Amino acid sequence: MTSKRGRKLGPIADRVGAAHRAWLEPLRTRFFDSRLTIGDLSTRTGYAKSKISELLRGTGLYPRWEITYSLLHVLGVPTWPMRRLWAAAASEAHKKPTWITGCIETVALSTGPAAPPMDHQGFVQLNRARYTRYAQTFLASSTQAEAVVDETFDILWLRWDEALRSADVQKFAWSVLRAGVMMRTPHIDGCPELVPAAFNTVILRKTAAAAMFDQIEESLSLFKALSRLPDHQLDVMVLKYLRGMDDSTVADVLGVPLVSVQTADRYAKQALRTIFESNDPPEGTAQ
Repeated sequence: MTSKRGRKLGPIADRVGAAHRAWLEPLRTRFFDSRLTIGDLSTRTGYAKSKISELLRGTGLYPRWEITYSLLHVLGVPTWPMRRLWAAAASEAHKKPTWITGCIETVALSTGPAAPPMDHQGFVQLNRARYTRYAQTFLASSTQAEAVVDETFDILWLRWDEALRSADVQKFAWSVLRAGVMMRTPHIDGCPELVPAAFNTVILRKTAAAAMFDQIEESLSLFKALSRLPDHQLDVMVLKYLRGMDDSTVADVLGVPLVSVQTADRYAKQALRTIFESNDPPEGTAQ
């Protein structure tokens, strides 16, 4: 039996980092779905309502693993993937390794299996390389890209039942990956920065030194235009032309029909063509 619902839980604080938000959002979703109140959580965990509210809003100090774990236990959240997400966010919050290890060692995990479901493991095996290639297009280092992909799979483990209930698991998972990548990608005027990709193209690597600077300028213009495309069109162009996937593979990765990929490809090319034609100098004008 739950107690009478009190004041509505406030939003996540703006200052919460990307890694912290990655585990806090699914935890809040599980809390809302449970129909429990902050008072119920306080009663069942033994922690003050103010502390639990702070944790669920991301205010105050970064939460210790003990209180985080107590909420996971009450809400039935898998603890193994959450522990990895919690530790990554603690590092992002500049907590020392000894503090992180000390927190974890105070609690013996006892809820949930230590390995994800078999179908989740198969999903990871199918998508890890493809997800990593996408993330590497936007992020500064391979290490950061791999970390975001690992985070994505841990979040999916936490939300696997929800993913299976969705209209399409691939589409659900892609939204998780994309959110994690874009949260860490520098943006200019609201558009993701694609300049690093401009220096990692096949055409640039094959360009002779004498023509290198002209090719760099052309590549920068292209990637700037790409970054302004709608999300779906941008993803299709990145996966197909920067990562070399065929239409069927792109459709599978995004969890959309093949015709959706083909249509996005066509409209994106039209948009890019319009942008470059509008930037061409009038005939007879000195360049």
